[in-house]
Amino acid sequence: MEWIKHFPHAVTVADPDGKVTFMNDKAIQTFADHGGAALIGSSLYDCHKPSSVEKIKHMLATGESNIYTIEKAGVKKMIVQQPLLDEGKVTGIVEISIVLPPEVPHFVRG
Repeated sequence: MEWIKHFPHAVTVADPDGKVTFMNDKAIQTFADHGGAALIGSSLYDCHKPSSVEKIKHMLATGESNIYTIEKAGVKKMIVQQPLLDEGKVTGIVEISIVLPPEVPHFVRG
């Protein structure tokens, strides 16, 4: 799993209580202004607005994913938040943040 450390997209993992347990190099760089690697061990709930906290708690309770796009400072990203499952039990949550090019090709394949 060493590859994930250098994966070019931000990957953050938290346990079922919302405590950050892992950040890859890109996530540490992405959140440098908020503490970077020092965020490991902190709670997701401390750095999100109440509506986001409720969404995280819902995902952890139900195993449902949350996928959306954002634009911040002219940079578009796709955010994938996926509960981690072990034999059907939620054991945490992973967030992958992917920077998107200005125009993303879309292909319909049949």
